[in-house]
This record gives sequence, C-alpha cells and structure tokens, in this order.
Amino acid sequence: MKNVIDPFISLSYWPSAGGFGSNTNILETNIINPSVVLSVLIYFGKGVCASCIRKQKILSTIQNSEELCKVAIDQLEKARVRLREVERIADEIRVNGDSQIEREKEDLIKVASENLEQLEDPKNETVYAEQQRAIDQIRQQVSRQALRRAIGTLNSRLNTELHLRTIDHNIGLLRAMMNTND
Repeated sequence: MKNVIDPFISLSYWPSAGGFGSNTNILETNIINPSVVLSVLIYFGKGVCASCIRKQKILSTIQNSEELCKVAIDQLEKARVRLREVERIADEIRVNGDSQIEREKEDLIKVASENLEQLEDPKNETVYAEQQRAIDQIRQQVSRQALRRAIGTLNSRLNTELHLRTIDHNIGLLRAMMNTND
C-alpha cells in the first residue's frame, strides 16, 4: 500500500517552480475564488428564479382577471337582454291590463245605464241603489283582482324603478276612475 501512496505524497513535495505538482494548502490554491463565485451565483440565481416565479404568478393573476372580466361582461350583456325582455313584457301587461280595465268599466257602465232605464218608481230606486252598490263592489273587486294580478306579475318581472312607475300609473288610473264615479 505504501507503494501506491508514495507517488502522491512525493508529488506534494515537488517545488512549485519546476514542474507539475499538487498544492494541498487551501490558501495558496485557488479553491476559495471558485467557491465564492459559485456561492454568489447560487444566491443570486435563487433571486432570479424567485423573480421568474413572481412574474409567472403576476401573469397568471392578470390572465385570471381578464377571464373574470370577460365572464362579467358576458353576464352583464345577458342581464341587459333579460331587462329588455322584462320591460317588453311589462309594457304588454300594462297595455293588456289597461284595456281589460277599460272594457270592464264600459261593460259596468252599460249595465248600470240599462238598469237606470228600468228604474222608474221609488221602490225600483231602492233596488237600483242596491244594484249600484253591488256594481261598485264588483267593480272594486274586479279592479282589485286585476291590480293584484298585474302587481303580482309586475313584482315577479320588474325591477324597483319600473315597479314604482307602474304603481304610480295604476294609482292615477284609480283616481281617474274615482273622479268619473263622483
């Protein structure tokens, strides 16, 4: 074994000025410089990789935000389409309700005028008063039912602003009906 180690030991004793040899003194060799360079590369390399990861996270967040924005825009457009449809339906309901109320009003007026012609004596006047009261009650019930139905439909399909406008319109119609009855 000594013969195997002897050439390596003898190499350490060779003078540095004349030939090939190994220097086991760490301070005289240049091992420190590469290790410092390697340490600096590893330290700053982590920062570079970390900044790459941060950039990737930022890009991913931006892409996610853009996708969410597209989804929100699609939902907004769908909501606008739905609003236009609900407004159209509300207009139809209002027109149908107005025309139905007008027809019922005309029918009630026609029936009342026919009943007036039949009443000629005081006894018939009492019957007529009771009929008028019944007609008014029926008219009010019909109006209430029509309004309840319209309000129910409107409540289920309208937003708050359209709901308030419809209520104001119907109150105006009722006032007009009350004024014509007075």
